[in-house]
Amino acid sequence: MIGQDELAVAEIFGPTFQGEGPSIGQRAGFVRLGRCNLTCTWCDTPYTWDWERFDPAKEVTPMGVSSVLDRLDSMDPRLVVITGGEPLLQQRKLLGVLEGCRKRGFLVEVETNGTLVASPEFLDLVNQFNVSPKLANSGVSEDKRIVPEALESFSSSGKAIFKFVVEDHAELEEVQSIVDRFDLYRVWIMPQARTPEALNMRLRDLAEPVLQRGWNLSSRMHVELWDDQRGR
Repeated sequence: MIGQDELAVAEIFGPTFQGEGPSIGQRAGFVRLGRCNLTCTWCDTPYTWDWERFDPAKEVTPMGVSSVLDRLDSMDPRLVVITGGEPLLQQRKLLGVLEGCRKRGFLVEVETNGTLVASPEFLDLVNQFNVSPKLANSGVSEDKRIVPEALESFSSSGKAIFKFVVEDHAELEEVQSIVDRFDLYRVWIMPQARTPEALNMRLRDLAEPVLQRGWNLSSRMHVELWDDQRGR
């Protein structure tokens, strides 16, 4: 049972490297939260939300703010990445963690699927949102994965980058339509891949068309280093 002021935590790990997006390669501590409001077919962390395959009693641990901060203190990270699952499902309870990170001088990135609007208090305490709108390849219906109010809020915040997970270059047209519709900026394309071999193949497939569109390309450093190993 998760208490009123406790976070549903899947795992806290590090120090490691931020493996994706503009901060790739930076030393970081990770807080991975449980629960998600989407059900992406290719999700690489289904143990945070898929209770048909995983036992929430084993996968999710109730943790208070002070316990989370103690774990981060032991890593002494310059960067804290809060991910999931979907962190914004617990944004009210996260405020204490974010305040503690600010007091310690930790920079904070929040990974989100961009379907929930962040409160003003939450926006203020986060240094960067890595917003990852889901495409049709996720298997999630468009009305659930594309929420105009949320994407417009992140786009206007000045604190967001937009990272799209794609399987091949043909999906870049779908990305372009979302970018144009919501006037998104700082766009990153990242291959959907869970092995170094698949990652390298898809990076090669994407490189030229991503360059031609004026976007950025992200590898997945943790996959290159540790394959699909959990907690890295």
